[in-house]
Amino acid sequence: MQKVLIVETNVTRYGQTNDPTGLWLGEAAEFVDELQRANIEFDFVSPKGGFVPLDPRSMKYTDDEIMRIYESQDFVTRGLTNTMTPAEVHTEDYAAIYYTGGHGVMWDFPNDQPLQKIAQTIYQQGGYVTSVCHGIAGLLNLRDADGQYLIAGKKVTGFTTAEEIIAGKKSVVPFLNQQVATSHGAVFQKKRFYKPYAIADGQLITGQNPFSVRPVAKLLIAHLQEAS
Repeated sequence: MQKVLIVETNVTRYGQTNDPTGLWLGEAAEFVDELQRANIEFDFVSPKGGFVPLDPRSMKYTDDEIMRIYESQDFVTRGLTNTMTPAEVHTEDYAAIYYTGGHGVMWDFPNDQPLQKIAQTIYQQGGYVTSVCHGIAGLLNLRDADGQYLIAGKKVTGFTTAEEIIAGKKSVVPFLNQQVATSHGAVFQKKRFYKPYAIADGQLITGQNPFSVRPVAKLLIAHLQEAS
């Protein structure tokens, strides 16, 4: 089954502040666009299910393709207003799981055990665990069948500390993805800030920043097509 599970955040604000955040729109929309072009099915899940807020800053970085997805009824219904809960997911249906970003994920992705179980099962059944930008937060605490961190010894990338500083959020986020990934044994790779970069290492496929969505999608699609 070449079907992909897309994970999105339910978090509406930066911690205890009134500063709004949420899903970075392009990190879902561009990925969906690539899957549609490859005729690969997909579903959406979030930690709580239901509503997914959009990071307002992400609306400044749209193009025709992003807006086409954003304005589609399917994306609005399944991807923004009525996402599945983890309990509704039939893990055996998916060949891959993809963690989107937006700063909101820093609060609800890392320690969500139902999502971790889904990702671990997909990985153990030979599927791919993928992320882009802050979405790597969902990978940081995943463990393999032996209890070791899934990213240990693996080449991965995600939103870097330098990019967090440039974004002006280093003092607001609860941790730094690059720092935690490294402390959990990952071989963290990066390119110049805000440049597209994606890397595959076995069943892990990760992208550095919001400009890396399509490279991540293309890598995943290539692996899925090769396996089919």
